Amino acid sequence: MPRLVLLTEGFTGRSFELKAERSTVGRLEDNAFQIPAPSISGHHCEILLKGNDVVVKDLDSTNGTFINGEQVTEATLPVGHTVRFGSVEARLEASAPTGASGKKILDKTAVLPQGVKMNDLEQGTQKITTFDKNSPFKKKSNKTTLIFIIVGVVIALAIIGTLVFVFLGGDK
Repeated sequence: MPRLVLLTEGFTGRSFELKAERSTVGRLEDNAFQIPAPSISGHHCEILLKGNDVVVKDLDSTNGTFINGEQVTEATLPVGHTVRFGSVEARLEASAPTGASGKKILDKTAVLPQGVKMNDLEQGTQKITTFDKNSPFKKKSNKTTLIFIIVGVVIALAIIGTLVFVFLGGDK
């Protein structure tokens, strides 16, 4: 069973299964597929199922109905193509095939990598990379740290010396 999947931001992911022979699309609640967007007319268009074809029929909407960028009054919408109601875009998708049990059959089976195994880490397969002098990842120089430590020690000694002078030398 075909379905329309909305692509426009704010409506992304919303979809509508085309189950009936005639479905209406519009902003008002009495439509089969309600899309509450200001660019969509109250009763914007009809979606008709004619055999294996999906036909889109504009209902004299204010902002028009477009298939692949071309304005239409009535046209067939092929699977995979886009239809735009005002400024809201949707794509027609065929539903996934179902098996005899009625459950969806998966299109593809994906094999996910297991990542790094514990044995690989223990054997030391990781190569340690060294960087040259011009690399932005080279080890930083300790000169700045050493200067801050020396300045901090000098200031601390000056403060201690001043306190000793005030408390011991100031009584004479």
